This record gives sequence, C-alpha cells and structure tokens, in this order.
Amino acid sequence: MLLEKIQIVIADDMEAHRRRLERIIHSDKNLELVGSAKSGYEAIAFAAIKKPSIVLMDIEMESQMAGINAAAEINKISPTTKIIMLTIHQDNNIVFAAFQTGIVDYLIKSAPKEEILEAIYSATNNQSPIRPIIAEKIRQEFARIKTSEDHLSQSFKVISNLTQSELEVLKLLCNGLKRKEIADIRTVEIETIKKQINSLLKKFGKSSTKEIVKKVNELKLFDMIKDIS
Repeated sequence: MLLEKIQIVIADDMEAHRRRLERIIHSDKNLELVGSAKSGYEAIAFAAIKKPSIVLMDIEMESQMAGINAAAEINKISPTTKIIMLTIHQDNNIVFAAFQTGIVDYLIKSAPKEEILEAIYSATNNQSPIRPIIAEKIRQEFARIKTSEDHLSQSFKVISNLTQSELEVLKLLCNGLKRKEIADIRTVEIETIKKQINSLLKKFGKSSTKEIVKKVNELKLFDMIKDIS
C-alpha cells in the first residue's frame, strides 16, 4: 500500500462512463477520487483546486475537442498532474493533438479495468508505455511524411521544368477554371491551352487534369504556385 493515496479526477460527459471509472477507482485502496467532472471546464476547475495526481480525461464533451483543450490548460496550471486520455477516438490527427498537449497515455474507453489501473500506476511512476496502437500510428505518420516528402521533391522537379505559360495554366486549373475560361483569360486559342495541358499531363505523368490539381493541392503546392507571377 502507498503511503499517500493517488488522487484522481475523472472527466466525462456521459454518466455511465463516469460511474464505471468511479467504481474502478473505489475498487483500489491506493486510489482516491477527488473530483468527477462532466465537462472540460469542470476538469480544469478540479485540477486547479485539487492538484490531483491523475486526470482520466474524455476528449469529446461540451465540444469535440474539449478534453484536448482542457488537457492543455491543466498542464499549464498543474504541470505535475498526469493526464490519461480515455476516449473512443482513434483518428491519427486527434491522437497526435492530444499528445501535443502533454498527456502521458491514451486508452480506448472500453479498455478493461486492469488496463486502466495499470495506466494509472504507470503514469504515477512516470513509466507510461507507448502502446501498440500509438506506436503503429507513429509509424504510419512517419511513413506518410516520408511519402509526402518524396512526392513534394518530385513535384518541385516537375514545376521547375514548366514553361511560364504552363505554370500560368496550372495556376488557373488549380483555381477551378475550365479550358475555355483559361483560353479567354490568356487571350489565346483553346487549341493552345489543350496543347499546354497535354504537356502538363506528360510532365506530371498523369492522365487527367483532376489528378494534377489533386496532387498539387494535397502537397499544398498551390499556396506557393499562386504567388508566382
């Protein structure tokens, strides 16, 4: 038994989930529930007043990112408090946004009692693991970044080989204009635009202008291209 109990605040807008967590905490004589919040705002208030060891935090409460916003605030006002996210969300962007606030662990809300208790003790001892689900997301993110960098490098090489006219046509395509509209704006025959678009398709290695525009937008090249005169 610990000399001092681990003080815990839970935050979840669904009563059934709060009650389950309360039962889990009450089942362990080393744990003490010091606050049960129904919103991110309440979680911040409990953390400010109670300075708990652990906060078990849901993400989506009064707003979709309430738990993440609350975690960021709690880490400012009570930096020694360890925050464990307990949520249904597995979206990569949400997971990374949560860890950027300084949380120490991320569990799916349906995790068994034993896993939740283990997470609490690990966080208390500064030994929170990188869980397989998180490790896999990190691997996926590194792979995505590597692929994105490769595509970006390749696209820059293509753009560097475009003529000024082709670049202007590409800019107009990215702005959603059709071939006839582009011809009118550039005061040239539509056949000239067709030839320039065919050249773009060949240089980008694509079979349609939609593919080129999609690639440019995904890599955010449009933001750079639109400023080129």
